[in-house]
Amino acid sequence: MSDPGTSSRDPMRILVSGSSGLIGRRLCGTLRDQGHRVFALVRREPRANSAEIFWNPDTGDLEPARIEGLDAVVHLAGENIAAGRWTKDRKRVIRESRSKGTSLLSRTLAGLDRKPRVLISASAIGFYGHRGDESVDEDSPPGQGFLSEVCREWESAAEPARAAGIRVVNPRIGMVLSADGGALTRMLGPFKAGLGGVVGDGRQYLSWISIDDLFDAPIPGTRCSPYPTHKLPYGRNPQWT
Repeated sequence: MSDPGTSSRDPMRILVSGSSGLIGRRLCGTLRDQGHRVFALVRREPRANSAEIFWNPDTGDLEPARIEGLDAVVHLAGENIAAGRWTKDRKRVIRESRSKGTSLLSRTLAGLDRKPRVLISASAIGFYGHRGDESVDEDSPPGQGFLSEVCREWESAAEPARAAGIRVVNPRIGMVLSADGGALTRMLGPFKAGLGGVVGDGRQYLSWISIDDLFDAPIPGTRCSPYPTHKLPYGRNPQWT
């Protein structure tokens, strides 16, 4: 995700949602190091004299004047799917945190006089559903199941921006592994305590990507390792101990 949508080396004004998450933190730091000006969408009261902009997808709050004249927008916000059991209410939150936020942002961007050149709106490999040994790519149709439905709604919610002439990119990201947080740190504790193991028969595919590779790869397309593994060899990796 090293290219925010333009080949220009001039500093850009870039808006990021989900800036407090694992990917968002790394992205904002990288962009600032490259000399770009980064604005962050936040759901709390913005800090004084900061580059934070308030929004609330649940209530539809996002002031258009605050995001006029941006060069690019990177939309990462969405409820963590691994933060709790998938109860009926939890699944609703997972779905709505993506569809509502993307819809509000894309509709607001579409109505601006000075629109950004690109909206990078994250999606996930859950789009493809469970496909067994079938190889899939960006041209493959969506799969079935809850996550596939969520991803289809998530990507479709960016359509107003696309219809307004903004370039929309939906990178479908795999499970991101980083020592700084996310799925890997949740797994390490049980494995280091000797309690890690394989769920089921271990033949389920695990499509992962390291956070370093995520940022080194070009933005368009599916973002996961070209060599997915099954859960059985993944769980037996000696590096866990």
